[in-house]
Amino acid sequence: MVFWEGYVSDETMGALAPIVVYWIYAGAYQMLPPLDRYRMHSRKEEELRNLVSLPTVIKGVLLQQLVQATVALSLFSMTSKYFVHRYMHQNKFLYRHVHSQHHRLVVPYAIGALYNHPLEGLLLDTLGGAISYLVSGMTAQTAVFFFTFAVIKTVDDHCGLWLPGNIFHILFQNNTAYHDIHHQLQGTKYNYSQPFFVLWDKLLGTYMPYTLEKRPDGGFEARLLKE
Repeated sequence: MVFWEGYVSDETMGALAPIVVYWIYAGAYQMLPPLDRYRMHSRKEEELRNLVSLPTVIKGVLLQQLVQATVALSLFSMTSKYFVHRYMHQNKFLYRHVHSQHHRLVVPYAIGALYNHPLEGLLLDTLGGAISYLVSGMTAQTAVFFFTFAVIKTVDDHCGLWLPGNIFHILFQNNTAYHDIHHQLQGTKYNYSQPFFVLWDKLLGTYMPYTLEKRPDGGFEARLLKE
């Protein structure tokens, strides 16, 4: 028995729940006070280095989610992210015309976690997720919780904050700092794995270790250990 039973189908909830949770969770991060002591990048960096404004990011995310929700009502959502993500970096055409939209956010923040080209959202999230759902054999109700949790984890990976006691930083090596390395200009060929584990990065030589150092003016900086 789940709270939506009798109101919407499991398939519909599976398509809509990640979208609703995305905006609640990412919006909560966005409305936090500055928290300069815990930031991976300063607010000035966020303003100067990002190549796209917050309103544009919000519009882009809404567009992607509209495409995803439309398709996901019949084909469920998630993906084998590593290989598609890596291919979008290695294929110059796909990177230039599709995936580079996400990397306009050199300094990630929560709302921008799904700031992708609509085609990327379709390939990486919706169609890939449908395949994952079918291959795994999970029930529709299980999928609702799993994919919603994956959205929460994706938002956290892009939040730009290294908060004390963050359970995702404790449980997962693939976390905010790990993914911040991937968004740095010198780290785009590394740390493709999302959103939970780093197995494929380590097996296929794209794992980039890093150190997390305190900034003199407050906050933290993730630095690559090798070039």
